[in-house]
Amino acid sequence: MNYQPGIMEAIPTLARYQFFRLKPGTDAHESLYALAEMAVAKNIVVGLGQSLLTALDVSVPGMHKMPEFEGKGIDTPSTPFALWCWVRGDDRGELLHTARLIRSTLAPAFEVSEVTDAFSYETLRDLTGYEDGTENPKGDDALDAAILKSDHPGLAGSSFVAVQRWIHDLDVFQAMTAQQQDHCFGRERVSNEELDDAPESAHVKRTAQENFEPEAFVLRRSMPWANESEEGLVFVAFGESFNAFEAQMQRMVGIDDGIVDALFSFTRPVTGSYFWCPPVENGRLNLAILGAN
Repeated sequence: MNYQPGIMEAIPTLARYQFFRLKPGTDAHESLYALAEMAVAKNIVVGLGQSLLTALDVSVPGMHKMPEFEGKGIDTPSTPFALWCWVRGDDRGELLHTARLIRSTLAPAFEVSEVTDAFSYETLRDLTGYEDGTENPKGDDALDAAILKSDHPGLAGSSFVAVQRWIHDLDVFQAMTAQQQDHCFGRERVSNEELDDAPESAHVKRTAQENFEPEAFVLRRSMPWANESEEGLVFVAFGESFNAFEAQMQRMVGIDDGIVDALFSFTRPVTGSYFWCPPVENGRLNLAILGAN
């Protein structure tokens, strides 16, 4: 296994997403090497942003910042960061201490720019009550979708991840009839059965991974989030490239055929970031692509 184990692990009970910026005029190498020693556990996933790779004079084929996706009345933002750490766990106190340790380890070169706490709701359900990630690939198919194969030892086992924070307007959603809600997703909420009569704008019809050419499979690891005034979903999709995610987003905003995904009737992304998740070797993150440690 040369991928970060947290990528393939099941959704945790709790999570904290920490987004970092690089401090001006600093060398990130030593902080990253220190992080590499502690980040090969199933409770931490680390991703490097394009600006950090540029600062390190490193080129990862296929890596770039998330584009903005524009459709009919729809704009999705691109909010790049230098570094992303997904801290996973079951105990809020342990989660806090792990997050603090990561911050102190990175402090010489990085500063926290954004933090989002997330949680599991009714076993893989979004706050709307609908199951998230129903069509996730399983087993070897999941590995094929999420993990990069390469002859380069510094790239083999790595992954690309798209991270968006979506804000739901649950008042708008709950004012819909049950049928309208089902038609937004294209599934019946309780049974999770796909609806034969769902409209073309239904989310499952916009993003059916097997209907793209080539097929657009990603491994979703999304979780609900909430603070004192807002709530929604942290959308997380791992891929062996960004191609599948970008194909799905283009379809959602209606670039292909002008049909906008019905999800936009009550929710929208307010952040959007791409990261490259390094592989693992000998019990630590493999940062060989950065040069000699």
